[in-house]
Amino acid sequence: MSDTASTRATRHTPDRSPVTAPDLLSSLVPLLAEWVPRQRWFAGKGRLLTGFTLVAATELLPCAGEGNAPGLLQLLVRAQQSAPPSRTPAGGDCYQLLLGTHPAPPPHLAPAVLGRPAGGPLRGRTVYDALLDNRLCGLLLERLRVPGRIGALRFCREPDVDIPSGLTARPIAVEQSNSSIVYGDTFILKVFRRIEPGVNPDLELPRALAGARCARVPAPAAWFESAHPEPDGEATTLGVLQPFLAGSTDGWQLALNALAVRADFTRSARALGHATAEVHTALAQALPTTELRRPQLDAIAAQMNERLEATARAVPVLQPYRVRLRTAFDALVAMGHDGRSWAAQRIHGDLHLGQTLRSVEGGRWALIDFEGEPARPLAERRRPQPAVRDVAAMLRSFDYAACSGPAGGDPWALDWARRTRAAYCLGYAEAGGPDPRSAPELMRAYETDKAVYEVLYEARHRPDWLSVPMAAIRRLAACGAPGAG
Repeated sequence: MSDTASTRATRHTPDRSPVTAPDLLSSLVPLLAEWVPRQRWFAGKGRLLTGFTLVAATELLPCAGEGNAPGLLQLLVRAQQSAPPSRTPAGGDCYQLLLGTHPAPPPHLAPAVLGRPAGGPLRGRTVYDALLDNRLCGLLLERLRVPGRIGALRFCREPDVDIPSGLTARPIAVEQSNSSIVYGDTFILKVFRRIEPGVNPDLELPRALAGARCARVPAPAAWFESAHPEPDGEATTLGVLQPFLAGSTDGWQLALNALAVRADFTRSARALGHATAEVHTALAQALPTTELRRPQLDAIAAQMNERLEATARAVPVLQPYRVRLRTAFDALVAMGHDGRSWAAQRIHGDLHLGQTLRSVEGGRWALIDFEGEPARPLAERRRPQPAVRDVAAMLRSFDYAACSGPAGGDPWALDWARRTRAAYCLGYAEAGGPDPRSAPELMRAYETDKAVYEVLYEARHRPDWLSVPMAAIRRLAACGAPGAG
């Protein structure tokens, strides 16, 4: 990105900026109403979209000027929908949009085009998804290289990090709940799409781990956020730039590769258990911890029961297992009444094989993507929880691999999962974490809760995969049958 291009955002006069035009959003609504619901990151699928409300707008490159140069506009908008679920914030979910504008974008950007506004300040220009334009993605990196404020945005960088200029931008085409851009083989920028006020755990936790000198997690290099802090003093995280671990392979692919050739995976799983325990230990040292006692355990069990009942109503195949699954959550209540307690701390929150990377050289494991489950409220994702929740989620991931790979859940694959799960727990205990198998009631409750979540997800998004979590549901329900040991 040239110096000329990188400074154009400051050259326009404020009164010509589209962000100050009262009809900016109304002119974009017909385009957004068609485009936004089709995106993977849109959380309101299945509900009628009735409109948008503008939260903030920042012009990073002039968008309404003359000439053939692209413009870049950052928007925060609330999507207004019918019959919102109880977890939806007042006014609707907030989304971050990065829109490019151009009088005639080149043909390779055709898949990114939203359309041409019929009126308003962008009339006569084509509007498109800026994160599919390598040139505009390069501008974002330039902004992160030079900290400072632009309109409603603030760009921040760790002082000891060198971010080279001119790195080639490459958007990641895989559909996900956010958008990611790789720069060269050096950095990856995650742009958050669904926005909630406050610091995102994907910035907060890796920074804390870097301060604790935990080398299992890539340390953030830079980020951008809202320039106006929330009432509690925290700015809202909008995107994070981290090192790109080139040459690494994610754990999901490694597990599938092993299953394809019927290879043992226990050594890798044991090493991954080591890495998980190291991260949990560092998080407990770097951030506040607490104890879960009777009131907290009662509340956790109630939430788990609520999710079970809601899922059983939405997915009738789960109905016959409700009573026996509920015994896992009742056991938490009983232990709280017996005076038992567990330590709670900050955790990954959405740990599975796809959130792990193993390097080619040395075979060292790293954990990535600390955002937590995006569908859950940010306040919940930032709450201390038992570390066993991450462990249970990883055990479910091993089961998924065994049922999804070439072996397809045959007896050998199921035994592979059993041995791999045990090796992971052993590695976790060897690295200083409490052996997860020493708290079977807690483990069963969290594994059951995770399987229930998977049932709802697969029923809504991948019905062909519903058999995978249902196999776990039958196994977990059997533990709650009369006479089960």
